[in-house]
Amino acid sequence: MTSIERIRPQGLVSSPAFSHVAIVPPGATTIYVGGQNAVDADGSLVGEGDVAVQSARALANAKTALASAGATLGDVVHWTVLFVDGVDLAAGYGAIARQLMSDEPALVTAARVAGLGVPGALVEISAVAAVLR
Repeated sequence: MTSIERIRPQGLVSSPAFSHVAIVPPGATTIYVGGQNAVDADGSLVGEGDVAVQSARALANAKTALASAGATLGDVVHWTVLFVDGVDLAAGYGAIARQLMSDEPALVTAARVAGLGVPGALVEISAVAAVLR
């Protein structure tokens, strides 16, 4: 195996937004991106009260973190997306879904949570990526 294999088995829902299984070949470098919120380089919250703006910024921050390790969105094996309970999930996920979709999308875990560590944050995105070097 020379690439990450993403599987959407028959019998499970098929979606362009996520796969169910990922197999990373031996020799790949694993990259972990910690939870990214909608903050700028100074740590100030961006898009206060707007889950779509915050989702887009959190994903942009995740992309910056991935790039620092030599990875791209296409190298992500698994995304975790946490939304604060009560936000409009369609707006939040809709702001990032197009960038996450592909012919072989990553695995995705999404959850509603009571709150996040950054005051005012409505979303947090983390990732696990694998790069063949």
